[in-house]
Amino acid sequence: MAEKNILPTIEQVSYTDDNIRTMEGVEHIRQRPGMYIGRLGDGKNIGDGIYVLLKEIIDNSVDEFAMGAGKQIDITIEENVVTVRDYGRGIPLDSVVKAVSILNTGGKFDDKAFKKSVGLNGVGTKAVNALSEWFYVCSHRDGMCSHARFEKGKLIESAKEPTKEKNGTLVRFYPDKDLFKDFNYHLDYVETMVKNYSYLKKGLTLTLNGAAYRSENGLLDLVNENLTESPIYAPIHLEGEDIEIVLTHGNAYGENISSFVNGQNTRDGGTHLAAYREAIAKTLKDYFKKDYKPEDCRQGVVGAISIQIQEPTFEAQTKTKLGSIYTWEKGAEHGPTIRSFINDFVAKALDDYLTIHKEIGPAIEDKIKSSQKEREEIAGIQKKTREHNKRANVYNKKLCDCRYHFCDKRSEKTQDFIDASSIFITEGDSASGTITKARDANFQAVFSLRGKPINCYKESRKRVAENEELNLLISALGVEEDLDNLRYNNIIVATDADDDGMHIRMLVLTFFMKYYPDLIRRGHVHILQTPLFRVRNKKDNVYCYSPEEKESAIAKLKTGVEITRFKGLGEISSKEFEDFIGENMRLDQVKLAEEESIAEIMEFYMGDNTIERQNFIRHNLKSEEELEDVNI
Repeated sequence: MAEKNILPTIEQVSYTDDNIRTMEGVEHIRQRPGMYIGRLGDGKNIGDGIYVLLKEIIDNSVDEFAMGAGKQIDITIEENVVTVRDYGRGIPLDSVVKAVSILNTGGKFDDKAFKKSVGLNGVGTKAVNALSEWFYVCSHRDGMCSHARFEKGKLIESAKEPTKEKNGTLVRFYPDKDLFKDFNYHLDYVETMVKNYSYLKKGLTLTLNGAAYRSENGLLDLVNENLTESPIYAPIHLEGEDIEIVLTHGNAYGENISSFVNGQNTRDGGTHLAAYREAIAKTLKDYFKKDYKPEDCRQGVVGAISIQIQEPTFEAQTKTKLGSIYTWEKGAEHGPTIRSFINDFVAKALDDYLTIHKEIGPAIEDKIKSSQKEREEIAGIQKKTREHNKRANVYNKKLCDCRYHFCDKRSEKTQDFIDASSIFITEGDSASGTITKARDANFQAVFSLRGKPINCYKESRKRVAENEELNLLISALGVEEDLDNLRYNNIIVATDADDDGMHIRMLVLTFFMKYYPDLIRRGHVHILQTPLFRVRNKKDNVYCYSPEEKESAIAKLKTGVEITRFKGLGEISSKEFEDFIGENMRLDQVKLAEEESIAEIMEFYMGDNTIERQNFIRHNLKSEEELEDVNI
């Protein structure tokens, strides 16, 4: 297959003064929304833009609370209309229109009115305004209110008048349905967001559609409420000036550490999370006076970290990854590094805690030794397997790699390819051949399984390491030693829409859930939706992913309709498949709710509870007619 060009062919076109444009702030936001809110999406993913819009407004209200103004924030979402009302100081009345519509305008460019806030660039609320079908703001301040209404970022009306309302700001908006196609707010995502705000701001009450959320113990409440298995020891909760941490160990694989900066949930981590992970390992090694490997010290860690810093620098406007190196201090070029700030705190506070609570030390060291023993056994097995694979050249037969990877150094030229880097995990030569021919070799790789992988649920890590198929998959993903070496941003399970395909999907997901749950928590694992039907006449083809879509296509095409039911990926031509794994690709992200127990999920679906599972299937089973729709 000829590889697709990295760069488009440049044709000779006219380039005159008419091509030079200056876009005002609102126009630029609408033209380039990704620069301001990341992805658009429809609300099915927690990273979709509609949640960024909501977060930007709540952030402003939380910043008011942080400055000692207002102890309650009311949030309602009804028919996708969002309303946020705080009881802070209110936006200065003569600046209401400017504060929500003119870029780089705001009260957070110095530390006089706001300190250690999330928003510092004067962008957030303006992006919400510009990307909303309509946007309304009203500031109540000392008996007067100033309100304004906008449509797609353009001012429609504004006025000032007396009010009896309490001080504070009300914002109401409806995201632009032309940008956010068929969007819908999923309240479970919003509830998680609201809970996190309450954990991080002790004393703040947030209501979501009338339900109140408030935390008295901060991050300790977050970790305790989200523990899915009993920890080895009670979570350690330590607080200092501008830093709060929680730490415990469990028996699950991987690490599960939530991180926050100035109340912002940094889902993608950053410098503070890297520093915390380093500090945990270093402090435990120093405490036990043994040179344990960092990965053994952190295996099974469950915890959280929250820091407060002046003028944080995030890697994007979405603020999900901290890029700051220094904590910054007033009157100085910069303060201590975030790394030294966190290391110094953890080294002293955690060592002091372990010295006082001596009963915890042996439990932690037993966990470290257990991890060390298992890791050393697996390392030997993997070394032998890699040597065998090199001799047999099996690896090259399994993986059709791509040109750009998620762990590559980023540059403006390759950014899109790196972010889009994907690996399709499929089964059999037919399906893998189809996807390989249809893929974009710049950023899409294909890994071919041979038959069904083993059920990892009750297998030891050593047994899994001895399995050739899964060992090769681990090597292809690049996560043998550290998840930060992950080579693909999107891990996509692509199996047939039949019983065997569903079984293979479950086995692959069980492998990730047990041994690499952080890949799921970080949003890397997806399931590829492939069409069940093709409806066509002499002029048009319509691919349908459900019986409902099929019926709609039949009604649209009307006469001379031919219907094909796809059951295997190999039945779909590579030319057709280009549409399904290109811009129109449909992915279902594999998600774990914080309160879900991985062990309980796997026991139910992959364990020996045959009767319970049979009853579940009977109650949820669709008839053959419903699945196949035989009356076509």
